[in-house]
Amino acid sequence: MFEKLSGRAEEFLSPVSGIHIESNRELVVENCRRIEECDEVFMQFISGHLRVQVWGSGLRAYDHKTGGLVIRGRIMRIELAERRGSRDERPVSGEL
Repeated sequence: MFEKLSGRAEEFLSPVSGIHIESNRELVVENCRRIEECDEVFMQFISGHLRVQVWGSGLRAYDHKTGGLVIRGRIMRIELAERRGSRDERPVSGEL
């Protein structure tokens, strides 16, 4: 029961994410909590209630220490999955 209450509290207290796309060359993410994977062709990170996956080429991450994240390179695909605990993830994806 404590886990359920803890999860709901986190849901209400987590900051809202903002994602801004500048052409297919730059992605600016607000409230990036954690980078889970990062290389030149794939990046995965947590922002608010979303798990975000980015595919492309020449990808580089900048400014993570400021609480946000800037990804530059050639962005080909972005996939968003809503995070509710670790069990319920519903992907929403889009091709650029």
